[in-house]
Amino acid sequence: MTNRYLPMTEQDEKDMLHTIGVDSIEELFSDIPEAIRFKGELTIPKALKEPQLVKYFQGLAAKNVSLKQKTSFLGAGVYEHYIPSIVDHVISRSEFYTAYTPYQPEISQGELQAIFEFQTMISELTGMDLANSSMYDGPTALAEAAMMSAGQTKKKTILVSKAVHPEAREVLKTNAYGQRLNVVEVDVADGVTDLNALKKAYSEDTACVIVQYPNFFGNLESLDKIEEITHSDKAMFVVSSNPMALGLLKSPGEYGADIVVGDAQPFGIAPQYGGPHCGYFATTKKLMRKVPGRLVGQTTDENGQRGFVLTLQAREQHIRREKATSNICSNQALNALAASVAMTALGKAGMKEAAYQNLQKAAYAKKQLKENGVEVLEGAPSYNEFIIKLGKPIEEINQGLLDKGFIGGYDLGFYYPEYQDHMLVCVTEVRTKEEIDQFAKELGALV
Repeated sequence: MTNRYLPMTEQDEKDMLHTIGVDSIEELFSDIPEAIRFKGELTIPKALKEPQLVKYFQGLAAKNVSLKQKTSFLGAGVYEHYIPSIVDHVISRSEFYTAYTPYQPEISQGELQAIFEFQTMISELTGMDLANSSMYDGPTALAEAAMMSAGQTKKKTILVSKAVHPEAREVLKTNAYGQRLNVVEVDVADGVTDLNALKKAYSEDTACVIVQYPNFFGNLESLDKIEEITHSDKAMFVVSSNPMALGLLKSPGEYGADIVVGDAQPFGIAPQYGGPHCGYFATTKKLMRKVPGRLVGQTTDENGQRGFVLTLQAREQHIRREKATSNICSNQALNALAASVAMTALGKAGMKEAAYQNLQKAAYAKKQLKENGVEVLEGAPSYNEFIIKLGKPIEEINQGLLDKGFIGGYDLGFYYPEYQDHMLVCVTEVRTKEEIDQFAKELGALV
């Protein structure tokens, strides 16, 4: 072989063709009409030798700006948090790193227990009866919650606040289109869901009301008032929540939420350019058999020893398709394990402390920005994100910040025209006082 990236030799190719009874690769495509087959060479560069190829891709990778090089104040759904060193140590073990779906409990007790612990901790954080074994990511979990609500209530309209992450709303609309459901977006007032607009949009056909807590702008919604409106006519209350914030805030379950979803990325999962992540899905015991994905349960074996099994799998792989509640076929087991290890390492006191530092450092950043002449929008109480008004294109501001060693905040004008030239800033527990002070100084100089 001349290239180690091609695992099959020419002889391997001949043997495979002989086994399936054809003489050439071209014969495999004989069913495709000649008129539509591609003729000629693809307009791509010629193959490189391995050293040149590695160097080329390293050059491309070097163009990325990483958190190791710059200090980040960017959040908007993906966050830089403290990751205990034990997380990488555990998830790098081969029995977890290479594990697939634990169908055989007799050889998968470690994997099953890890998932069970994840479910337990998510349930405690959200204040719900149970949680599934994780989902692809937060937006997927949110869409699944809406689909489940529609299936349970037999209603067709989904009300979602515009203060829910805009990308999550796009995922929701895509899923709803396939299920012939109507998605109605509820306006925002002063950085939170407009309760009057919600009341007007609510009808007897409302399957669920979806809000985010803290919302996309970092503000805290009045979940008690939203719950009262939602449950006035049997609709379901769905809350998408940052699990790190729940270390400090009153849980959605205490506010009467029917389903709580979100992304476990803040726990032990690096931002890594946007994914992969790990969604969570928590709900009440009443809805247990409607939960998408799978649930791991605890039991005892014939000797009375504690053991773990896949308990419920209400998905199309295991039951008749027409009775399936979801097409979700896998969970993010490795990332769920990372989240479990991180939560365990932090403990209840550590999680509360981390959440508290997010709150306090964001408040300190607001103060410093104001002192440097930056306008901070005040309104509802916020957690670790907040909006600033700059009066200049955010792209221009962020380039200036990048030149000074900072990754700036999110350009809200991209999804919200009313917030043109506004930036969403995030401050987590890993930011130091010196970094916050310098960021405020540099941003103040740019505006």
